[in-house]
Amino acid sequence: MIKRFTIIALFSLFTLVYADDSLQQDWQAMHATKSQALEQFNDYKFGMFIHWGVYSMPAGIWNGEKIPGLGEWIFYHAQIPRAEYKQLCSQFNPVKFDAKAWVKLAKDAGMRYVIAMPKHHDGFAMYDSKVTDYDIIDSTPFDIDPIKALSQECEKQGLRFGIYYSHSTDWMDGGNAGVLNYLKENPDDTSKWADWPANMWDPSPVSFEEYLEVKSKPQMVELLNSLPNLIEIWYDMANHMTREQSFEFYKLVYDIQPNCLVNSRVGNDWGDYWVTGDNKIPDDGEGGDVYWEAPGTLNNTWGYKSYDVDWKSTKELIYWIMAIASKGGNYLLNIGPKGDGSIPQESIDQLHKIGEWMSINSEAVYGTHSWHVTHEGPTKIEIKSTTQRKRDGFRSDFQEQDFWFTQKDNNLYIMALVWPEDGTVTIKSLSPQMDYAPEIKNISLLGSEQKIAWKQTSDGLTIQFPAKRISEYGYVLRTEMK
Repeated sequence: MIKRFTIIALFSLFTLVYADDSLQQDWQAMHATKSQALEQFNDYKFGMFIHWGVYSMPAGIWNGEKIPGLGEWIFYHAQIPRAEYKQLCSQFNPVKFDAKAWVKLAKDAGMRYVIAMPKHHDGFAMYDSKVTDYDIIDSTPFDIDPIKALSQECEKQGLRFGIYYSHSTDWMDGGNAGVLNYLKENPDDTSKWADWPANMWDPSPVSFEEYLEVKSKPQMVELLNSLPNLIEIWYDMANHMTREQSFEFYKLVYDIQPNCLVNSRVGNDWGDYWVTGDNKIPDDGEGGDVYWEAPGTLNNTWGYKSYDVDWKSTKELIYWIMAIASKGGNYLLNIGPKGDGSIPQESIDQLHKIGEWMSINSEAVYGTHSWHVTHEGPTKIEIKSTTQRKRDGFRSDFQEQDFWFTQKDNNLYIMALVWPEDGTVTIKSLSPQMDYAPEIKNISLLGSEQKIAWKQTSDGLTIQFPAKRISEYGYVLRTEMK
């Protein structure tokens, strides 16, 4: 059975609570028009995230000190005064930026879309903004609009393009990010998260509402009007926004680009699809039957940090692709370019290796849905967050008996990371005794023209492999069902 998803399932409880709410009714009407866009988005399965800005220049180091935390959060974690952070702009001249090469790297890796970043929490516009001169054209020696260049290059190379925009949090111009309103309504909240992630050490002298009206909304309008056919808007960090404020940012997108998707981080249960936690693979059934996307990193940070060398292995990254596809989601894998505009060689190398695997096996990823079983085998891996992955590392002791499944049309795909030493495996989930086990017409090994010997018994589906291995990263079988 092929699962079909709707974001409405995720918000069923919310709908009951606000059954008579006009905002909820308006959202449902707008969201209902995006079913085709959501289906197409889900078919793409694999995209590139790009965290790149002024923060990539200090590369995690401030005044000679390594600053803990994510590279793109150095403004916050080092509590840099706004005027001092602004001085970085005059030094930002990323002459090695190459939109054509970046997009080609994504395409060669098997990615179908690119999400770039016009503004992160530091408030700096990585495009030619008319709303402020705190942007890459007016405040740096660089004379290229990289967001526009990436958008145009994606169109040339046949990839879809979308943008990340930090609509609520802006440490340069965003006032208090709604924190003061929140604390007024919740005076007993003394947790460390109560004023997170606002700039409370050197806040801009404007109210949160003024920031939204003067900077955040106008920038979104100019981006939506200047960048055509966007696949999605990746909002973030709406911690202290009201329902009405979040809804305005959802509707703003719909009014200008009605087919553009909005992620759940717009806040307050609006959005067209669910975004998991950072570097998190959800458990089976988590979040309900909805379209979803999992954002992940190549190491332990999003923005470039010179001393973060804990790069994920090729096997781990392929596991992420398989595990997420088997659960029906999309994988948005991040790169963090350096301050000079170059991409770390470790990132390039891993994306090339992923591309080699995808060039053979992408059929089992693109356009697929989850099957009755997502994974069979002894290896149980839980990845809950960036912090947990950094702390615990990654278990890579996969076994011959570990399989992941996806389905498309009349084909069931069986993916594995370990080639059987004796050339034979048995897949128990495909025993005829299982009421969901299909009647099999034919089996083939992706990337090979050799015939596969197989038989279906009460023990399962037994496969006899050819002697020649297709890849050092396992294999994918295409099972044609009657």
